[in-house]
Amino acid sequence: MRWLVSFVVLAGCAAGAGAPGMPHPQAARLSQERLTLTLSDGTICRADWRAAPVGRMENCGPGYGYAVREFDNPNPLRRVWTGLTTALGAEGAVPPLAEVVITDPAGIDTTFASPPPVPE
Repeated sequence: MRWLVSFVVLAGCAAGAGAPGMPHPQAARLSQERLTLTLSDGTICRADWRAAPVGRMENCGPGYGYAVREFDNPNPLRRVWTGLTTALGAEGAVPPLAEVVITDPAGIDTTFASPPPVPE
């Protein structure tokens, strides 16, 4: 009987170890209108954040919430660069300066910066 209990416990542990976890947010990128979310399982989800700065990506796996908070642009060099790209016909080439918060189905928030920081 003792071996049966050990077998059931061991089988339960093995089944739990093999169960895939819920994918988690790996990257969030903004364009002038689109939020692109990449999950750890390779899923890519998109939302129009300009139309709704706070919303839910229902067609994205189990569903992920998002909130985009755009910042004013106090950096004079960034303003010049944005103006230059717009004047040259590349309007929207510079991503907005913002904070993106992704909320997974378990209620855990992951925060991303836009544009992403430059690696050191």
